[in-house]
Amino acid sequence: MAALASAERLEFRFVRDAVEINDSALSKQSAALEEAGLVEVEKGYLGKRPRTWLKATPKGREVFQEHCAGLQAIARGLAVDPPAEVLDRPTGPEG
Repeated sequence: MAALASAERLEFRFVRDAVEINDSALSKQSAALEEAGLVEVEKGYLGKRPRTWLKATPKGREVFQEHCAGLQAIARGLAVDPPAEVLDRPTGPEG
């Protein structure tokens, strides 16, 4: 999503190389993101060669921006208080 958020659309091979995963892994991830409505997968040809392009949807861009805002809040120490059940867990070797 980070790669797609900054571009209109990107070729599958470019994304694969940018995130350093194999075709199968990217195909599975892009299918899951497409099913969630976060990414559009476009198939076509560049000359006579088949190509696949990935594009973040408006919903995908919004979800990614919210995710980034959450990470920034955590980095600044402004994240919301954790739920009580998380705070009540023992953290030592006995827990």
